[in-house]
Amino acid sequence: MNRFVAAERALRTAAPHQLLDAVRDVLCDRYAALSVELLMADYGLTVLQPVSVLPHTLEPVPVHTSPEGRAFGSQEPFVEERGGEGVRAHFPVTVRGDRLGVLSVVLPPAAREAKTLAELADIAEILGHEVLVAERDTDLYLRARRKDRLTLAAEMQWQLLPGRSCSRPEYELGAQLEPAYAIFGDNFDWSADADRLSLYVTNGMGEGIEASLLTNLGVNALRNARRAGIPLQDQAALADQAVYAQYRGECHLSVLMLDLELSTGRMRVIDAGSPQMLRLRGRTVEHVGFEAQLPLGMFEETDYFVQEFRAEPGDRFLFVSDGVHAVAGPGGESYGEKALARAIGSTRLLPASEVPRAVLRELTGHRGGTGPKDDALVVCLDWHGPADTRDRTAR
Repeated sequence: MNRFVAAERALRTAAPHQLLDAVRDVLCDRYAALSVELLMADYGLTVLQPVSVLPHTLEPVPVHTSPEGRAFGSQEPFVEERGGEGVRAHFPVTVRGDRLGVLSVVLPPAAREAKTLAELADIAEILGHEVLVAERDTDLYLRARRKDRLTLAAEMQWQLLPGRSCSRPEYELGAQLEPAYAIFGDNFDWSADADRLSLYVTNGMGEGIEASLLTNLGVNALRNARRAGIPLQDQAALADQAVYAQYRGECHLSVLMLDLELSTGRMRVIDAGSPQMLRLRGRTVEHVGFEAQLPLGMFEETDYFVQEFRAEPGDRFLFVSDGVHAVAGPGGESYGEKALARAIGSTRLLPASEVPRAVLRELTGHRGGTGPKDDALVVCLDWHGPADTRDRTAR
């Protein structure tokens, strides 16, 4: 049997908690690997944590100052030379742009061939798909993603999210929530089909479990309405009714809803609360303002309307919660639009998946030594343009 096919079959037939054992066995047997480790990115995107049966764990490695982190950040294989001992190669474990972690393999000198490295990169991608499927049946990989214990509210919020990044020829998305291990009511959701991308950025009022319960209700109400195939304004109206029916106006959910038509770049938006949108076009950053509408659940049977504008290929959009644009520094000064514009400009060369974390690092510097008093949510959307238009341009 072809060795690549053997590796693929081993992963597809392994028990959910034994994916690392399966890939390790076949890589050692068929590729002469000396060691194989799988490391998962933690919720805060600060370290890569080894996957193993507790308590026999290896030490985590930093994302920003390690060879493993270099492969994770660049999303390209990175090879460390070890002289006569061979090489240590690191391969990103990624599923459709969602960065999960890194597969690290030590190979003897004779096994360092371009074909071998290419096959291992493909195996790492297959491993990522199998990890996502396996997470339905085991907590092993979810445990490996956390370097600290999550609060119950944070657990509920992370389980609600679609992922932290995704990509298609038309666009790239990246998002991050902070503080990662004790978040409250901020959330994001996205879904795409052949024709459009739906993106929601939400901010539930309150703290802890109450905020998380409110956000769960609102996000699932929006999903339910979206999956019924109804227009954006009706999605907002139905979710508004669901929140009002539960809380009778005592709690509400701020949301920025966006529907992007992938064939044209036309954006349809409902601005119902505090999340804001900024656009980087060329080297110019500007706030994209819409007519403010009522947050979901404030009053019974609120009507919502859609506003439209068009995205141009090359546009970068940043969506931020009030825990970003309204956060105060040590002297009481708000982070504000100018600081956000500088942060967006300074990260313009980074891929969309890296931008949210970089902006949040700058926000941490603005706060000084004080800890966050609210959630901070950043979502980055890069619009490349309709696939058929870019194909014609390339020809």
